[in-house]
Amino acid sequence: MNADNKIDEALGQAEIPPEQLNHNSRFKFKCHKGVSCFTECCRGIDIMLTPYDILTMRKKLELDSEKFLSIFTTPQLLEKADLPVVTLKLLDDERRSCPFVQDKDGCMVYEDRPTTCRYYPLGVGSLSYSGEQADGDKDEFFFMIKEPHCKGFDEPEEWTVGDWREDQGVDLRDEVNEGWLDLMVRKKSLPASMQMSEQAKQMFFTVCYNIDKFKRFVFESSFLTRYNIPEERIAEIKEDDVKLLQFGFEWLKVTFFQAGDEIFTPPGSNEDTTAADE
Repeated sequence: MNADNKIDEALGQAEIPPEQLNHNSRFKFKCHKGVSCFTECCRGIDIMLTPYDILTMRKKLELDSEKFLSIFTTPQLLEKADLPVVTLKLLDDERRSCPFVQDKDGCMVYEDRPTTCRYYPLGVGSLSYSGEQADGDKDEFFFMIKEPHCKGFDEPEEWTVGDWREDQGVDLRDEVNEGWLDLMVRKKSLPASMQMSEQAKQMFFTVCYNIDKFKRFVFESSFLTRYNIPEERIAEIKEDDVKLLQFGFEWLKVTFFQAGDEIFTPPGSNEDTTAADE
């Protein structure tokens, strides 16, 4: 089953009110150990991991990205975009539990929990890509996910969508993941006949999810000799994995869509450079 179908199946078990929410929309919700459904939302759900999720979770668990991907994720194909994604690998128990959840204590990686978990009970949508947008003019909306078991909606605490995002720490994550989402929305906007090669999909996977392998590709191959990348930028991406990840998004944008930063123009040449060259 591809990622689109698995996510659609999971959402099909929840009530999604037919209303698009914005940053000022209000709702009541609170999850805590005192609610009778505590940790139920951590069972039987397919969680797509973002690139930033993998960065922080693998660091928390003191694993390199390849080992984290091997142990805790399942590769999927986001069919509508024809691009690879990864979902969290659930336990093979009757409840299909998250591997990081405990009945009494909740999430063992709470400070580094995935973006999807932070947003819950909100979902995020994005309209089709329609060209470059002005800063701050993000083409996104939110919606509520009401699962039958969830008692958090009976709690009196009230939020705006904006307040909830700030409280849950998703602003930084959305900022880092923006380039990744842009790549997927751009790809989805293309005709279905315009498909990427398996080699291109493999490079997308490496850049977005296997940051340690991508770092080796950048610094242990001829990659840096192909482009006019300033020395200060090279030093920055060598020391900071978040900067390296965003650098990778920029490179994929140029490579796949011929749009983006001029630093990826080969010195003294207009030749098109792709992942297949390596």
